[in-house]
Amino acid sequence: MAKDWDLIITGGQVFTPSGLVAADVAVAEGRIADIGSLDSAGADEVIDAKGLTVLPGVIDTQVHFREPGLEHKEDLESGTRAAVMGGVTAVFEMPNTSPATIDAAALNEKLTRAEGRAWCDHAFFIGAAAENADKLAELERLPGCCGVKIFMGSSTGSLLVPDDDTLRRVLSSGRRRCSVHSEDEQRLKERFELVRDGGKVAQHPEWRDVETAVRSTKRLLRIAREVGRRIHVLHVTTAEEVPLLAAAKDIATMEVTPQHLTLAAPYCYEDLGSLAQMNPPIREARHREALWQAVRLGIVDVIGSDHAPHTREEKQAPYPRSPSGMPGVQ
Repeated sequence: MAKDWDLIITGGQVFTPSGLVAADVAVAEGRIADIGSLDSAGADEVIDAKGLTVLPGVIDTQVHFREPGLEHKEDLESGTRAAVMGGVTAVFEMPNTSPATIDAAALNEKLTRAEGRAWCDHAFFIGAAAENADKLAELERLPGCCGVKIFMGSSTGSLLVPDDDTLRRVLSSGRRRCSVHSEDEQRLKERFELVRDGGKVAQHPEWRDVETAVRSTKRLLRIAREVGRRIHVLHVTTAEEVPLLAAAKDIATMEVTPQHLTLAAPYCYEDLGSLAQMNPPIREARHREALWQAVRLGIVDVIGSDHAPHTREEKQAPYPRSPSGMPGVQ
């Protein structure tokens, strides 16, 4: 006897926890209701997916949308529309907008702006800063907040937690797992002389070198263990960080991006110029292979896009004035 479904997707190859199987997918009241060989006679709508692969919607846990303050690059409507076009049904959005999302008012402003305009489920990070470090335990529990984001090294925007004392305060305030951009700010400042007076974008991984990432991640792991706080290290780029994080699974998870899994220096900079510029940078092929091995071994917990768009005109500025970031949510 046929059941009454709102929708049946029939004839496709469905990707399940057990692998790829030929199956139909039934949907009722917006939720997957059944997977198998199904009778579509009672369905309100039938989609023929013959020859197609049917995937579940995914959560992108690192997107940098540009509203408020930078809507000439992108807004919440266009960013979330790109997400659903790519099969992303939920996003965690980062706090380095203008103004930065560091308090309840800024968080509520984003939630209000997204109401009726966002195409997918969404939540927003609170950014950690010296001025809100002691309030993060309260802020991380606000409705619509997906957690706390820490920038240990300067990137897009002005949010920064560069020193151990402030990092310790941040990690001591709250209980939810913190997401961290792990680059050592002091080393970035020291090495900026390499490119200060102009250079080639291919020098990006030389300025933001392996030691910049490794030194930061070692500091982060030490302090996180000291205070007993769980952490999530975003966009890991170096072969050297993989064993450090693999040995710290009790407190640390890690993310890699498709960019770092598919591109390699120096060729990406030769082919794409500053369009391949992001933080932390695309590195040599040995790092890419180490990240793939970490994926295969289950050391990598999350693949996120680090979606961070700029205009073509902005990207064409002479390095190092060209901004870092690549789009990717779609």
